[in-house]
Amino acid sequence: MAYTKDDPRSALATATGAPAETAGGDIAAPQFLDFSVLPPDVTTADGSHQWITRGQNFVMIYTEPAAGDLVWRARLDSEQVVLLIDERSSVRGTDDDGVVHEATGPALLVVPPGQSSLTSTGTGPIVQLLQSDEAEWAAKASNAAAYAEPHPHVAPLELWPEPVGGYRWRSYSMSDVPADPKRFGRIFRTRAFMVNFMPPSSGPRDLTRMSPHFHDDFEQASLVVAGTYIHHIQTPWGTDGTKWRPEDHVRVGSPSVTIIPPPTVHTSQAIGWRTNHLIDIFSGPRHDFSARPGWVLNADEYPAPTD
Repeated sequence: MAYTKDDPRSALATATGAPAETAGGDIAAPQFLDFSVLPPDVTTADGSHQWITRGQNFVMIYTEPAAGDLVWRARLDSEQVVLLIDERSSVRGTDDDGVVHEATGPALLVVPPGQSSLTSTGTGPIVQLLQSDEAEWAAKASNAAAYAEPHPHVAPLELWPEPVGGYRWRSYSMSDVPADPKRFGRIFRTRAFMVNFMPPSSGPRDLTRMSPHFHDDFEQASLVVAGTYIHHIQTPWGTDGTKWRPEDHVRVGSPSVTIIPPPTVHTSQAIGWRTNHLIDIFSGPRHDFSARPGWVLNADEYPAPTD
């Protein structure tokens, strides 16, 4: 892995080394799902547009809503995470007890298991993250065929401990998070997810300060919500040359999501001259990020495993 000395990730225990010779199945190909050019999977009667995609352990619903539209009403066996991307994003939601909750972005919400609804009270993007064992929703994903068989290098989801005080609606506003150069982004976790709601940046990334790295056994979903990026992804070469894959250097717009499989080496380069904004999503939570003091901003509510 390669990080600059002032990158907080350079202190991670996993910040050195290279992908080992892989065994136990082929390395999956990256998936580049650019909603700026793909038509929506769902258009509601009130005019909201929704794209439904998935990874091995999660389902993502990306909604460009019409104000006042009921964009979600369903019952889940597990928590869901809702991202309100910017100041235009706002919702009125209900939980299993029928209690009404209001929130405005940018924010991360956790909705407890059971019956819930979301009505958009604004026009900004709304992103929902569900566990992929919610089979009805996993089957609706536009890329469901890519997971007809589990990807062998992705570890199955193991839920982390239950939240302190039990399941309930939780809201985390990004305006409450002070900047800290010693912390990497704005990281929140639940039992099944870790989200780095990184702040927007201005202008292109310095090409001399890239950060190629890899993950042993978990996917990364890189959600671009503003600007333009190039995702650089390299599949490690094993001894079987018939399975070698050319490097990917794929330009994506916004919104888009790129599914980065393990153990590919990857880094993302913002190239837009205006605002660029990327949010990283993992399922389950990352142990290395969780081990860094102060990095996970809601660690007091969602504890890490003790063994």
